Amino acid sequence: MFTGIDEVDWASLRHAHGSAADVPGLLRGLASADAAEREVALDGLYGSVHHQGNVYDSTLACVPFLFALASRTEVQDRAAVVELLVSIGAESTGPLARAAVRAGAEAFVPLADDACPGVRRAAAGALVRFLDEPARVLEVLRRRIAVERDDRVLPALTAALGLFVRDRPAQAAGAVDLLAAQSEPPYAPGIRLAALGQLALCAPERLPADLVPTAVRLLRDRSGRRATGPDRTDADTLVGRIRRLRPSDEEGAYLLRTLHRALDDRVTDRIALLVGQLNSPDAMDRCNAVWMSAGLFREWRADFSAPVALIGAQLCCEEDRLRDAAVSVLAELFGVAAPAADELHALVIARPDLWVHAWERGRPSLGGPLKALARSGDRRAVPVLAQLLAGSVMPGGLGFEVVRLGRAAAPLAPALRHRLGRVPLDSPEAAELAVPLLAALTALQDTAAVPEVLRLLRGAPDGLGARDALVGQAVRTLDALGTAARAAAPVLRRLLDTRHAAVAAGALWSAEGGDVDVVLPVLIRELTLGRSRSARTAAEQLGRLGAAARDALPALHGLAGSGRVWERVAAAQALWRIEGDPEPVLPVFRSAWSQNPYTRGTIAGCLAALGPAGAALHDLVTAELAGARRHTARPGGYGSHDIAQDEQLLADCRTALAGR
Repeated sequence: MFTGIDEVDWASLRHAHGSAADVPGLLRGLASADAAEREVALDGLYGSVHHQGNVYDSTLACVPFLFALASRTEVQDRAAVVELLVSIGAESTGPLARAAVRAGAEAFVPLADDACPGVRRAAAGALVRFLDEPARVLEVLRRRIAVERDDRVLPALTAALGLFVRDRPAQAAGAVDLLAAQSEPPYAPGIRLAALGQLALCAPERLPADLVPTAVRLLRDRSGRRATGPDRTDADTLVGRIRRLRPSDEEGAYLLRTLHRALDDRVTDRIALLVGQLNSPDAMDRCNAVWMSAGLFREWRADFSAPVALIGAQLCCEEDRLRDAAVSVLAELFGVAAPAADELHALVIARPDLWVHAWERGRPSLGGPLKALARSGDRRAVPVLAQLLAGSVMPGGLGFEVVRLGRAAAPLAPALRHRLGRVPLDSPEAAELAVPLLAALTALQDTAAVPEVLRLLRGAPDGLGARDALVGQAVRTLDALGTAARAAAPVLRRLLDTRHAAVAAGALWSAEGGDVDVVLPVLIRELTLGRSRSARTAAEQLGRLGAAARDALPALHGLAGSGRVWERVAAAQALWRIEGDPEPVLPVFRSAWSQNPYTRGTIAGCLAALGPAGAALHDLVTAELAGARRHTARPGGYGSHDIAQDEQLLADCRTALAGR
């Protein structure tokens, strides 16, 4: 199987880490009788000749030897070798790798009938991807489906049929018929579910009218036949926790993920499917449903109260994996998690041991149930947070969660101030400890916090870099406190010649009640220095000055025509607040809204304040409210998925329309 391997000048070939001289040893390692050596060799090949899906000249040189290994029955782990070949040919960029695998694709035909189920499983999709004889491929799949009895291989054959339909639509009719047949008795429930998922992806017209009830029934029938294995136990590390949260029924997760992906924007059907899954008597099915729900919530807008309430019902489950999965999903929903708030609160009260999560390394963090309760905006989180603030160890990031509670968290202000006053100024962790507390005090506008904030600005040593890391948030806190921070004016003046000049100028304006002669020249300077972040901040601060900032109008008009979208938006906001004329502002907002969806939250907030003056852009607002997909999500689940930001955007859009 290694004939000719020494005739290849491997040293002159390259892979991800340089010379490919080590590749022959890795290839021989795949044929080792030692399982550990085989695993190291496989890992080495993925990390070198196929690193992150890339292809090198050494990758192409490997392909014939990988085919030889896959075809020799004495080689163990041949399924992994076939999977590597498929990955090289199917997932790599560029046509050369695909052509190299296709040249040897005849080898996949006997592998489809191999005695090893893993090899048969891997070969099914390989046939479809690389053998250029559609009729023959379909006949092999048809024959294998008729005789295959291994429940691990049959789903791969079903997935291969779906791939055949998508890749070869001109010859798809026979494959669609096979899928339709597999979706009916006498096939087992799991295979019928797999076939329904593939039909939904490639031939939705062949789906039953009662798809969701059928899928839920099949799911429960499948669960009744599934043997349950021992629960996983993993170390209490981040990696261990991720492993523990992962559904143990990987095949069930795949089947449902395929169906959800196929249903895509049929959100009503997907919600109904989730509700059916979450009502299953089988805990593993419910766990899979919880994880399926996360993608739906992040990408789409709808009334999710029913599935969220059912996810909340999982919090009383005795199975740690299911409860932890539910907590993990709810913690990312913010206000959307409100239907589960009662169950979250009950879990928080019943399990004080879950208030804080202690990691093997690093600072402890706020426990998931309490974090989810606070992020939902539920005031019942306040007494528990107060207990943690009074304790000996404060979880990292607690202050950021206080922000989500709004004014309901006002009783926490004294404890937050006390904690801020105890931050060790000479510690490398000073910023990590202080910034969340400052964020909370800013949100609460706690005027009594001025001495503690000034202590940070005056006392943190420059040598550790802690002071610079703290300055921005500390100054923003002073800004939020208005004239109550007048004692900070000397410190703020000293910052007017630093990189924090723009934000310091705004805070000085607030503290002194409007000393335009000092603040305006600084902001105009920062506006015109050519530093994007400084210019944007300066524009935001100039807008607060209103008519007093008229001397900055020429520079702001110039910035409103900038090539940087965030600068344009900030300048347009300032122009409106200074001049009160919507005519030059609204075109900037319109173009930015379309160019960069991330600006929509800022623009919608401004339109809500504009009232009737923003009517020319109400078509954008109306279209946004009618949109089903969250504003930063992209088809296929790509993009950012900050649910809280999207929900705030929708609220501001409604306010903008209500004020017209």
